[in-house]
Amino acid sequence: MTEAASGSGDKAFDGQIALVTGASRGIGAATALALAAAGAHVVLTGRDTKALETVEEQIFEAGGSATIAPVDLVEPDGIARLASAVSQRWGKLDILVINAAILPELTSVADIDQRAFNKALTTNVLASQALIANFDPLLRKSQDARVIGMTTTVAGAPRAFWGAYGATKAALEVLLACYAQETEKTSKIRVAIVNPGATRTAMRARAYPGEDPATVKPAADVADRLMSLLSENFPSGHRESLNHSR
Repeated sequence: MTEAASGSGDKAFDGQIALVTGASRGIGAATALALAAAGAHVVLTGRDTKALETVEEQIFEAGGSATIAPVDLVEPDGIARLASAVSQRWGKLDILVINAAILPELTSVADIDQRAFNKALTTNVLASQALIANFDPLLRKSQDARVIGMTTTVAGAPRAFWGAYGATKAALEVLLACYAQETEKTSKIRVAIVNPGATRTAMRARAYPGEDPATVKPAADVADRLMSLLSENFPSGHRESLNHSR
């Protein structure tokens, strides 16, 4: 891991450690920037080291602090090594934002490519469970631990040709909801499931190549809402959708 740091002021999340997956671009990058601006030390994870370094530099230039931890979430033991590094450096985790995801090709259920589906299941579901499993001990050491998992409209409202992606996100929602119930009375961990709705991201552009990006909200708008939510005393298991757009 490499680190950038600067001075901090009287900010809402001073002293808090946040981990954001998929932090190299889109909603993940915007959320990481917002968390750092609010005083949190942000651990940036993703596969694209150069993109992570760009986000880290933006955080540094704005007076925040961050550590980049390039890791492929599907890599064997990658998440365990990351958790060990965070434990040794800070001994706790206050905020976990599960944002990284893969969008498989949009196709009928009968035509789903098994290899691509397996990769999406591994990234969107298995890696998310591994994040929870490996960081649960560190979350329990926080005085106000919060876990936010990003989902999608098609997880709860199935749509033709979105079966592969929707199935992975539906599975993620179940894992997060169960984790919320399991930890509600035995820890200070609170879990929220957030559907960002139509947002200007690279994934969105792949799914809707003919769409004018200007017609959907920027990722920074989602980050703003996540920051507000993280500041609220929301009940564990909280769910919300930022809009009902496709």
